[in-house]
Amino acid sequence: MTAAPFPDRDAVAEKAQNFQDADQSFLKLLMENPVQDDNLIEGLTLWLNRAAGARFLNSLKLEKTGEWLGHNAPARLQVRLTELAKSSQHPAFAAYREGLKKSGGLERAFPKASV
Repeated sequence: MTAAPFPDRDAVAEKAQNFQDADQSFLKLLMENPVQDDNLIEGLTLWLNRAAGARFLNSLKLEKTGEWLGHNAPARLQVRLTELAKSSQHPAFAAYREGLKKSGGLERAFPKASV
């Protein structure tokens, strides 16, 4: 039996859901390690899917989390975060996408060429 990768997607989804200072520190630490990128994206996907299925949509929190991720994620993750945001038309994903857009993370990671 192989050990489950840590953190698993459930742990990442819980951190994104709670999103307190300690959770943000955890996510920042996770983003520093490229080996954990898949776990991070899977956890964020689970978090967004749960938000999409919830009775109450906290779009402000989803937007703020997306903005925070856009500001704090390294360049290598910006495209994947954007792809995740565009993977559904549900309002939960739209709120997250709006936050990412406000952060300007993708533009900072990949500036337009001055041609």
